[in-house]
Amino acid sequence: MIKPQDRLKDLLAEDMSAVNNIIATRMASENAPRIPEVTAHLVEAGGKRLRPMMTLAAARLCGYDGPYHIHLAATVEFIHTATLLHDDVVDESDKRRGRATANLLWDNSSSILVGDYLFSRSFQLMVETGNLRVLDILANASATIAEGEVLQLTVAQNIATTEEIYFKVIKGKTAALFAAATQVGGVIANASEADIQALHDYGDALGISFQIVDDLLDYSGVTKSLGKNVGDDFRERKLTLPVIKAIEKADPAELTFWKRTIEVGDQQDGDLEQAMALMEKHGAIEETREQAVLWAEKSKEAIRRLPQSELRDVLADLADFVVSRVV
Repeated sequence: MIKPQDRLKDLLAEDMSAVNNIIATRMASENAPRIPEVTAHLVEAGGKRLRPMMTLAAARLCGYDGPYHIHLAATVEFIHTATLLHDDVVDESDKRRGRATANLLWDNSSSILVGDYLFSRSFQLMVETGNLRVLDILANASATIAEGEVLQLTVAQNIATTEEIYFKVIKGKTAALFAAATQVGGVIANASEADIQALHDYGDALGISFQIVDDLLDYSGVTKSLGKNVGDDFRERKLTLPVIKAIEKADPAELTFWKRTIEVGDQQDGDLEQAMALMEKHGAIEETREQAVLWAEKSKEAIRRLPQSELRDVLADLADFVVSRVV
């Protein structure tokens, strides 16, 4: 069975080639060779290019035949890459997409400044479309991503963090760019407001499902397939949905365990296994899985509001694939 993202890649092969060309051109810098070095390390590390493909697919789905969906897809990839560079510094990560992170290979300053450079490049690309609404959507998405990251930072290691706050975080840090990626495809194609809204809703719900699955895989995945270490979120003391659900149902002794490992940061041998056992005990893993499936269904409902086509069906299948990794 061919994966939906591979089917998308085949359907959009010519467009994606143009996107890759513009990415290679715009990440270049005559004056600071470290910029393309750092960017290439991450861009060429085997990322799926899912977000730019969603932009291309949305534009094509709405009948667009102009050149600017290429600019927008590259913009989305630059924004995404910039946030990854910044995230790895904030999270003190040492692995991304199965490889050492840029901040580990170079330094934090390089990662932050190259991320800033890519943000600037993304805005140059947006402006070239000459579409103020596109600029507004992607600028708002960039601000919302930063908001989500700051919110996550302010509630980090606080075991009183609720599911409501968790969803605010992931709607900002992940779903905002998914939603913008598909929405701008409809906007540049001059699609109807109903279709533009459907594309936004699809991306938003898919992004939420995607992040829930990512958080769930941290406790149930395989290191090789994840491109990171199983249990990294626990070691980094992140309050993701499986942990929040387990804490909500914890007895006093279990709360003491969570306070020690998450709030205080006193982690010992066997604590990861204990944390996973508590999640299983309280059904947190299964409930998290159900939430991921629910949001995937919402994304499918949204995209099916658009006229039937092969691209529409592949986007719907993509939602199924996202959750297939944990069901």
